[in-house]
Amino acid sequence: MAVTAFHTYRKDNWWLRPLLIFSGLTAFIIYTTWAAFQGDHYTFGPYLSPFYSPEIFGSSPHAWFGPQPSWWPAIIPFSPAFIILAGPAGMRFTCYYYRGSYYKAFWADPPACTVTEPRKTYKGEHSFPLIMQNIHRYFFYPAAAFVIILAYDAYKAMWFTDVAGETHFGMGIGTLVLAANATLLGCYTFGCHSFRHLVGGIRDQLSKSPIRKISYDCVSCLNRKHSNWAWLSLFCVLFADIYVRLCSMGVWTDLRIF
Repeated sequence: MAVTAFHTYRKDNWWLRPLLIFSGLTAFIIYTTWAAFQGDHYTFGPYLSPFYSPEIFGSSPHAWFGPQPSWWPAIIPFSPAFIILAGPAGMRFTCYYYRGSYYKAFWADPPACTVTEPRKTYKGEHSFPLIMQNIHRYFFYPAAAFVIILAYDAYKAMWFTDVAGETHFGMGIGTLVLAANATLLGCYTFGCHSFRHLVGGIRDQLSKSPIRKISYDCVSCLNRKHSNWAWLSLFCVLFADIYVRLCSMGVWTDLRIF
C-alpha cells in the first residue's frame, strides 16, 4: 500500500528538529541569494565579505583583475559573488552531514527515525538530481582553497589605512569576525569525511606513518564535532557578510580595539 502521509507511534516532538533545520537552511539560502544579487556594500576598509571572496572581478580595491570584464553578458546582472559562490555552496550541499539534515527537513526522506515517508517510491541517489551528491569529494579541493583565501582576508583585515594614506597594523571588531569565520570554516572543511579519507585512506596501517597518524587523529577529532562546525560556520559566514554590509551602509560602527 502506498504511503501518503506521516505515520509513527512516536509521542515526542519528532517534527521539531526537521522544522528548525528547514527554517534555518531556508533563511540562509534566501539571504545568500539576496546578498549575491546586490553586488554592493560587500567591503568596508580592509574587510571583505566572505560571500564575495575572492573578488575576481569587481569595483573594490580587493578585486584581483579589476572591474567587471567586457565579456560579461549584458543580459545577466553582474555581481562578484556570482563567480565564486558555486565552490563553497557545492561543498555544503553535498556534505554528508547536510545531506542527512536536508533530506529529512526538505524531502521527508524520512523526516525522522521510525516515521514513514509521504511518497510512493524511493529512488535514493541512483538518479538525477541526487546522483550529483557523489561528487562531494571533489568539492573539497576548492573548499580548502577558499579557507586559505579567507584566512588571508582575516590577515588583511589587520591593516588599516589612515586619512594620510599610511597603512598601520590594528584590530577592529570586523577583524575578529573575519578571523572567526575563517577558523570555523577551516574546522568544518578539514573535519569533513573527504579530508579524513584523503589523510588516512591510502595507508593500510597508520602506525607505520607517525606523521600521517597524527594528522588523521586531528582530522578525526574535528570530524567527531562535524555537525557543530557545520552550523557554527554557516551562521558565522552569514554574520560576517551582515557585519561588513551594515558597516559599509553606515548602520553599524566598526569599533577599533587598537
